[in-house]
Amino acid sequence: MKTVNDILLLGNPILNQISIPVEKRELNLLVDWVNDLHSAMMNIRAKYDFGRGIAAPQLGISKRLIYLNLDQPYVLINPKITEKSEELFELWDDCMSFPNLLVRVKRHKKIKLTFLDENWNEQSWEAENDLAELIQHEYDHLDGILATERAIDLNSFQWIK
Repeated sequence: MKTVNDILLLGNPILNQISIPVEKRELNLLVDWVNDLHSAMMNIRAKYDFGRGIAAPQLGISKRLIYLNLDQPYVLINPKITEKSEELFELWDDCMSFPNLLVRVKRHKKIKLTFLDENWNEQSWEAENDLAELIQHEYDHLDGILATERAIDLNSFQWIK
């Protein structure tokens, strides 16, 4: 069972690598990967009181896989953001890879996304506001981009006590 101690922290070079797609022949590994992502997220929630999504690279799994736990769990395999609104909004972003730091970023207000679910069926979502922001944050992890790199300016960092 993975915990907060297994989440890679800011500065770990694996977090800056571009992840590779999950292949259909790897579906047998998916259950273990998702269980690890789920247990690490639940541990973060218990310790820091936040966490709606986690990307596989945060556990050192360099695959294009996102796990969300909102009203229910969602597994997003090989997601692709296909559209982004021109309209942006600002927010303080948090991250499990630097749980005591907030970063002020801009995100697209609306996105369209395609992905494969855990049964290898193609899905399409339209998301806006906080769900769009969450997906963009986790998607960035798949491309080796951290919120710290999206900071609006040098004053866009705040420690959490």
